[in-house]
Amino acid sequence: MGRGKIEIKRIENSSNRQVTYNKRRNGIIKKAKEITVLCDAKVSLIIIASSGKMVEYCSGTEETRKKILDKYHSQTGRRLWDAKHENLSNEVDRVKKDNDGMQIELRHLKGEDISSLNHVDLMALEEALENGLASIRDRMSKYVDAVRKNNIALEDEHKRLTYQLHNKVMNIEENLREINYNSSNQIPFALRVQPNQPNLQDRM
Repeated sequence: MGRGKIEIKRIENSSNRQVTYNKRRNGIIKKAKEITVLCDAKVSLIIIASSGKMVEYCSGTEETRKKILDKYHSQTGRRLWDAKHENLSNEVDRVKKDNDGMQIELRHLKGEDISSLNHVDLMALEEALENGLASIRDRMSKYVDAVRKNNIALEDEHKRLTYQLHNKVMNIEENLREINYNSSNQIPFALRVQPNQPNLQDRM
């Protein structure tokens, strides 16, 4: 007995809706992979859940995805890549180019790949190294001064605490001497011992 058809409408229960989404999402991705292999089709798939989490699949590399979008644009006449995204792409390319330039400059500063530099570039590299060295020396000097001042402050604090401790020890010793002196000068109480046996002379 086959399953009955379910009514296609929004599932109100959030737990059931999440379970159904996970199952059908995996099923769609599986079918996309199968049609890619079986039919040599180019597939680009994007699924965005109600939570905002995105899942994507593309049959091939990033270049394949771009070709799929270009094919879509040429056949439908609709541009998904507007001027705003074009400017963003150009900005990304610029940042990548700047990063590549900085990586090359860093290698030059390390003394790598400098055989291709001309005289002017070498002089500029030398000046950059001298400026960097001067900046490091200045920072090191400030750091050493700060450490020296901190050490002086710690030494002063140590002397102050030692002096306070010495005074407290002296006071304790003085108090102990006074206690011992007073104890030695106390008049002892007169104690009379009662004899266990009666005095026989008193009876005579």
